[in-house]
Amino acid sequence: MSPPDLLRQYPSVLMAWRNLGRNRVRTALAALGIVIGVVAIASLGMAGAALQYQATENLGGLADEVTVTAGEDNAEGLTETHVRQIRQVSTDATVIPVKGDRTTVAANGEEVRAGVTGVTQASALYTAGEGEVPERLESGAVVSNNLASELGLEVGDPVEYGGQLYRIRGVTEAAGGFGGGANTLVLPLSALADQQYYDRVTLITDGGDAAQDLAAAVDARLNDREEVVTATTSAAALEQINSFLSTLNLALLGIGSISLVVASVAILNVMLMSTIERRGEIGVLRAVGIRRSEVLRMLLTEAGFLGLVGGLAGAVVSLGVGLVIFEALAGDPAAALAWSSSRYLVYGLGFALGASLLSGLYPAWKAANERPVESLRG
Repeated sequence: MSPPDLLRQYPSVLMAWRNLGRNRVRTALAALGIVIGVVAIASLGMAGAALQYQATENLGGLADEVTVTAGEDNAEGLTETHVRQIRQVSTDATVIPVKGDRTTVAANGEEVRAGVTGVTQASALYTAGEGEVPERLESGAVVSNNLASELGLEVGDPVEYGGQLYRIRGVTEAAGGFGGGANTLVLPLSALADQQYYDRVTLITDGGDAAQDLAAAVDARLNDREEVVTATTSAAALEQINSFLSTLNLALLGIGSISLVVASVAILNVMLMSTIERRGEIGVLRAVGIRRSEVLRMLLTEAGFLGLVGGLAGAVVSLGVGLVIFEALAGDPAAALAWSSSRYLVYGLGFALGASLLSGLYPAWKAANERPVESLRG
């Protein structure tokens, strides 16, 4: 173990580095304990961050949406009057009235039941995996990925609804948009013109807070003495999920920290054994004029080196584990490099240094304050 040239400028630090090399097996085992502790803390923390990232990615797009449906005291549905009132309240939001139906879609010898959605602003609700989703759907149709897969439908194929053929203009993403994973046929709103009532009205706002404020405004405007409409948003649910995941992350970090506590005991044992074995040497140093503070600094530096080396090695391993976790849970390994997840590498390294220094404090204090005569006696 050859110390870096920089250490030669600091004798006590240089001596601490050399002392760790005297018993390399014991030093390696103590450092391994630190590595395991850091990996436990950082990996569990990054696993929690990956779960939170996944929840935000899956639900974050819905947090800025308000869904307005018929309330308990409205047995029929939403009328044009209700839609007009909603528009009056939602001046800063995109208002998308939606009608719905059920039908049987047949193609290529196969036949399945599908939900029919009548909408004009299709691109606000759906994302195309193939073809296009028009900004204003006035002709043609859009089908969900699941329906297209079951019936072997492609862009350009015809589908029939109400005795009229509609040419498929786009197929939604497999996991995107409303009904992306269900059998859904999206048609122009005019295709369901014979239906008097709307199934729902979707409002798209600037964010979760705006969505919650708008939901309250719609409720206050349309619900006077009766619950004519129900306005719901996913923002509150997303906040609750994030709060739960944050609590879960703290619990995981607590479990992981147990490993570092065990590693701290191992470092305490290493430092105690080291000071006992070098008791006479420390006595000679004190006898020739080395101050207590120098002895204390030297022994604390040994403990710090153990924590630093073990912590850095653990951080590198944890980064690799984090990349694998984010790939498995979120499908985006690069997200492990974001501060929200990579900070646990810093936490683990800091915890390792702190635990090592605390573990070495008592042996260092004991050795530095022992009288030289008693140390020389052994």
